[in-house]
Amino acid sequence: MCGIVAATARREVSEILLEGLRRLEYRGYDSAGMALIDNEQRLQLHKYQGKVSALEEAQSLNPILGCTGIAHTRWATHGQPSAANAHPHISRQRIAIVHNGIIENHAELREDLREAGYEFVSATDTEVIVHLLHRFVHEGKDLLGAMQATVARLEGAYALAATDVEHPDQVVAARSGSPLVVGVGIGENFLASDTLALRQVTDRFIYLEEADVVVCSAAGLAIYDGAGEPVQREMKRVSGDVEDADLGDYEHYMLKEIYEQPHALAATFAKASAGDVDASVFGDGAAEVFAQTQAVQIVACGTSYHAGLVARYWLEDIAGVPCQVEVASEFRYRKRVSHPNTLLVTVSQSGETADTLAALRFAAPEEFIASLVIANVDNSSLVRESDLAFLTRAGMEIGVASTKAFTTQLVAFLMLALALGKERGLSVERQQCLKEGLRDLPDLVKQTLKIDAAIEDMSAAFIQKHHALFLGRGIQYPIAMEGALKLKEISYIHAEAYPAGELKHGPLALVDADMPVVAVAPNDELLDKLKSNLEEVRSRGGELYVFADKDAGFTDEPGVHVLAMPHAPEVLQPVIYTVALQLLSYHVALQKGTDVDKPRNLAKSVTVE
Repeated sequence: MCGIVAATARREVSEILLEGLRRLEYRGYDSAGMALIDNEQRLQLHKYQGKVSALEEAQSLNPILGCTGIAHTRWATHGQPSAANAHPHISRQRIAIVHNGIIENHAELREDLREAGYEFVSATDTEVIVHLLHRFVHEGKDLLGAMQATVARLEGAYALAATDVEHPDQVVAARSGSPLVVGVGIGENFLASDTLALRQVTDRFIYLEEADVVVCSAAGLAIYDGAGEPVQREMKRVSGDVEDADLGDYEHYMLKEIYEQPHALAATFAKASAGDVDASVFGDGAAEVFAQTQAVQIVACGTSYHAGLVARYWLEDIAGVPCQVEVASEFRYRKRVSHPNTLLVTVSQSGETADTLAALRFAAPEEFIASLVIANVDNSSLVRESDLAFLTRAGMEIGVASTKAFTTQLVAFLMLALALGKERGLSVERQQCLKEGLRDLPDLVKQTLKIDAAIEDMSAAFIQKHHALFLGRGIQYPIAMEGALKLKEISYIHAEAYPAGELKHGPLALVDADMPVVAVAPNDELLDKLKSNLEEVRSRGGELYVFADKDAGFTDEPGVHVLAMPHAPEVLQPVIYTVALQLLSYHVALQKGTDVDKPRNLAKSVTVE
């Protein structure tokens, strides 16, 4: 969740830290701060409640400068947003620290430190770490030794970066369960939660492994494993368009990313050489795994979980493979019975989602024949720790509400269903039909984007509402779930999704003129049943907003508002209806005046349990 940036160089680094925080603000934005060691070996500190802009203003009015520093943008876990709870945390004007993660044994550590004479000024779990570090350096350890002794006492997940005024040229960092990368420069080195934060200063990165501790200085790097032994970690050069982080002509990142979907979908399908989708697209050894696969278990969170629910329909229909889908935070904590030869598929935009990563790590070796991850970030923890990987080509996604990352996950799953289907005798005719559909999908999304203005007009009906109901049948039910999630995420309207056939089993009690009901209505085999369900809504005075195939036979009338969708093959309908619902949530949020890209209480990458 939180974002960390650190730098040690032969030049002044405050602007590098600020720019890193700007790029990481999607990870948390309830407070921000930075600490630098100045030329007189004094610790200088700014930290403020609110977004990075508050920190920028303070820095412009009262600059703090130095060649070594750490910075942080926070998503609260312990203690409400406030200046006191903001990072960095300081111990006795000597040690400063920033932290991403949760320390589970903070209460007992706090009590121990209080007895040792340390005073606490925040409600955070992080403050125990900085006082532990101080105690160890006060006892005579250098900062590296103090960090190694400190992490040995911590239970939970963390990425840490610390400075010591007695060692003004060093930043010492550690990670366990939360991501941290080293940015390698010339005469300078950096640390961050994400390579994005440092792309303005380097394209060379080292991905720290579990329990690694690293000492960074302008002169070089030293990395130690969990046993305290020096180790070498591979340095990788990261390519990609840094300008993806720019808004361009768009008002918000979410809108920009919605409109980037045709390109992202085409790029993701282009991973198949000449459009030939087979096991090789999913990595070396995938052909052998897919030949043995008799069932699939999908594990994911949030939007990625909805992608998995759509995939279940495709995997069972196209590939004829039984499929189970489960929320990662539940999967890892229950006893399970797996089908023989089950493939475990994890899904995560960032590749760092804590619950999904834990589900992979805690899966028993005998449960699954292999693990496959679908992610958007190369070298992420899930990618490194899975047997097989499919990297979507969504490009950088900054808006907290996922858009193009979700639809490219759908393309990845459709390709997986096709590849597994080929292993199980899928007809050549159907293979060709699916491949043609994947090629045509970007153009269908472009057609959907052309009805943006009509969706904007429809959105005005939602801005005074407090609740909404989303309905779908069959494969469109998960799309209704995703539509409801988007609306609640960025407009703060309470929204729920139901299979339309479940209305009479409870949700009809909620329906009245103040409860807008959004229906996903493609022209498919369940259309007539859906129409009957919608009549149940109308007979109780509900207002219907129907996203309907233009050939589905819906017409505007009092209480029924129809948005005509482009006609699309059934297998592609989940993607184009998703795009329409993304636009609906965007325009509702825009008219309500909420923060579209950074909704309250949420962060982009969920790296804590």
